[in-house]
Amino acid sequence: MKNTVRQQAVLRLVRDRAISTQAELVDALREEGHDVVQTTISRDVHDLGLTKVRAPSGRLVYAAPGTDDADRIRAIGVAMRRYATRVEPAGPLVVVTTPSGYASALAQAIDEGGHPGIAGTIAGDNTIFLAPREGTTADALSVELGSHLGPASAA
Repeated sequence: MKNTVRQQAVLRLVRDRAISTQAELVDALREEGHDVVQTTISRDVHDLGLTKVRAPSGRLVYAAPGTDDADRIRAIGVAMRRYATRVEPAGPLVVVTTPSGYASALAQAIDEGGHPGIAGTIAGDNTIFLAPREGTTADALSVELGSHLGPASAA
């Protein structure tokens, strides 16, 4: 396999998932069909200049150079304060309520923020469904996002 193909996969994985160790990165690459060993990934981490940033969970995770998780999470908080009126867990999902017409703008801000605990969003007119990533619970994500709104807005 070419280095560039594998390294692009590494960059995508650290962007899309909260990966803390080289072993987790090896496992994720193997799940996608890449035949890799830890020493190869160690070189890739060095060659790509990956750094570790603190995820909202408090866990250190890999990130591409120039990624500032704190700024992205702050931007999600600003968007939540601007558009969201309520956040609550609903089974495995999180439901965010907005005034009519604002759900799409907030969902876009959340998606662009690249929150490591959110796999994706679906927006209607005034409601967003958020799908937490594996390892992130709807309850924990609801509390985190609701904290941007104040104590009365989170369920």
